[in-house]
Amino acid sequence: MPLTRRARIAALGGAVVLYAAALGGAVAAGAAVGGPEAMPAPLPTVASTPAPTPPPEVRAVPAAPVAPARVRTCSVAAEASDPRLASFQGRVVNASTGQVLFDRGGDVPSRTASVLKVLTSAAALAVLGPDHRLSTTVVRGAEPGTVVLVGGGDPTLSRTPSGQETVYPGAPHLDDLAAQVRAAWNADPATAGTPITTVVLDSSYFGGEDWHASWKRSELTMGYMPEITALMVDGDRDDPFATTSRRSEDPVQRAGDAFAAALGAAATVRGTAPAGAPVLGRVESQPVSTLVQQTLIVSDNAIAEALARETAIRAGAGNTFASHQAGITAGLAAYGLDTSALRIVDGSGLSGENAVPPAFLTSLFAKVLNREASLWAVYDGLPVSGQSGSLRYDDRFAGASSRADGAVRAKTGWIDDGYTLSGLIQASDGTWLTFAIYALGDVRDNAKQAIDALAAAFWDCGDNLSNY
Repeated sequence: MPLTRRARIAALGGAVVLYAAALGGAVAAGAAVGGPEAMPAPLPTVASTPAPTPPPEVRAVPAAPVAPARVRTCSVAAEASDPRLASFQGRVVNASTGQVLFDRGGDVPSRTASVLKVLTSAAALAVLGPDHRLSTTVVRGAEPGTVVLVGGGDPTLSRTPSGQETVYPGAPHLDDLAAQVRAAWNADPATAGTPITTVVLDSSYFGGEDWHASWKRSELTMGYMPEITALMVDGDRDDPFATTSRRSEDPVQRAGDAFAAALGAAATVRGTAPAGAPVLGRVESQPVSTLVQQTLIVSDNAIAEALARETAIRAGAGNTFASHQAGITAGLAAYGLDTSALRIVDGSGLSGENAVPPAFLTSLFAKVLNREASLWAVYDGLPVSGQSGSLRYDDRFAGASSRADGAVRAKTGWIDDGYTLSGLIQASDGTWLTFAIYALGDVRDNAKQAIDALAAAFWDCGDNLSNY
């Protein structure tokens, strides 16, 4: 049936509405994908598997709770910064635990002054043994009426009459040696009744230079150091009874003249003993253990140099100053110490060319405290603050520092550009400390008082000593 006009209009209007709705949806869809292109087919959905959960981190559990580190609170900063110490180095170690309590340049090798005598003494005890003695002998000469006085490196041999004690108690005497020679000479039918006319002086046991190039010659005239020869008397002192006394330019001749006078001979000449010559007399020094104590207590240079030379000879290093490095380090290595940082050019420490780290001294003194091997001789020979040797002088451990009297056992040292002190302290809390103090550079005599004040402060602190 034909539609009426009203029905056709209504149908047309609905179609327009449906077309517009469809067109709007298409436009909206195109805008959502950025353009009118056809939409791609959707990707298939893949089921995902969750990632496995990692196991929890396993941490080691200590067997016991870690104790908190001890905080030490006793500071010596004021004493350590005293300008009188100039360029300061030092180290302090708890001798029982080995813990370093205080350190300022402790690993740096520097000049030690006479503290070096501790190294020389320790090396001599290791190489020579505490019972070794230095001998002076007389043998028959090659010519008629001739005897040979052979020096064996003993500086304590004395020209004073037997029975008199010099600066070296217990030293052998030339008059004893002369009496032995006369008796042996007269007991031999070939020489009995004939005079001894000539004494040959043999000092060849030591070689090389008699005076180290780095030493100031004024040390001889001021009375601190002799020429180092294998034959001398009384440490070559003008005054055999004075620790400090001017030395001569020719120790061998002084000894030879004194022996010739004791023997009644007319002349002396230089030479060497014939090989295998019969011995007419012999005298010996005190044992090395005693010589060590004699050199340490008053810082005797003559004995220290003799011990250094004898140690080098017996160690097979040679008989000159150049032998000290090998000879002394060989002896020190016997204690299980690392000697690689040491520089040794003499036995007394008078040279500024010696170099020893403070840390080496604190390690060595731990062995001295324990009296390892024969180091008891070093312990017994050390000066004690306010009581003995070079630590009993009026300018040592005086005033406020005297509170540490009797508690410091240490070796002193002094050269023009350095003052040193190293040894042992039994602190106020009972702790044993090993220590070394170097005041180097532009120093004056008052550096000694600054060193003593610092050592007394170490005594105050004991194991509570702070490094700050």
